[in-house]
Amino acid sequence: MLNTIIVDDEEFARSSLYFLLQENCESIHISGIAKSVAEARNLLSQHTIDLIFLDIAMPGENGFELIPYAQSSKAHVIFTTAYDQYALKAIKANALDYLLKPIDIDELKIAVDKAEKLIALNKNDNSRAESMQNLALSLSEKNEIRKISLPNGQGYSLVNIDDIIHIAADSNYSVFYLLNKDKITVSKVLKEYEEILPDNQFIRIHKSSIVNLNYVKEYNSKNGLEVILKNGEKIAVSRRRASDFLEKIKTYTSFDSDK
Repeated sequence: MLNTIIVDDEEFARSSLYFLLQENCESIHISGIAKSVAEARNLLSQHTIDLIFLDIAMPGENGFELIPYAQSSKAHVIFTTAYDQYALKAIKANALDYLLKPIDIDELKIAVDKAEKLIALNKNDNSRAESMQNLALSLSEKNEIRKISLPNGQGYSLVNIDDIIHIAADSNYSVFYLLNKDKITVSKVLKEYEEILPDNQFIRIHKSSIVNLNYVKEYNSKNGLEVILKNGEKIAVSRRRASDFLEKIKTYTSFDSDK
């Protein structure tokens, strides 16, 4: 059984999640319900908690201010939130779990199953803690995403986005090519990272390629539009993305020369 607490300032959200968990997740034991971060801290001090369903937008202290206490108690966190584009982008960038309100039963079951497996294995504590700290930092001042967490098979690699040269699609996987010549293969499609990475620095130039504009050395149209990166790699630009690329590179180089 997973000792679980629900943290949400909205009564309907608390009661509906409680009902969904009771009816659909046999491995869950609700140890307490909190309507604020302060109440959640008290629960964490009184009980051994495995799993926290944590709302983000709450009056007073927001959900992210509970993160240090969740880390010290080694509790797994699943964020619950109404749609907030920036918050979701940051959560996805840090490979952390979330559920959009209203919560879908199937998505809830998947999230609980994933949490159960991670808690049983007792792995990824350090990498998840680092990811949560990075998330809190990103959201505290609405900073642009500067680091992302990439699952590496044994945990997560926290990668500075400036170190990503390009990303290539490989079926349902994405392969990250890094400045230190490492490659990290992630079981997520390219579109996920297209949505996460800053669009003033990264551009999708082909259905199978995203490039970091910092590493574009040159581009030419000898054999169709082609990008040559600073590491020597050549990547084709698809016809339908060519005009977007040319416009973006023009804006990027103009902005870069003004610095």
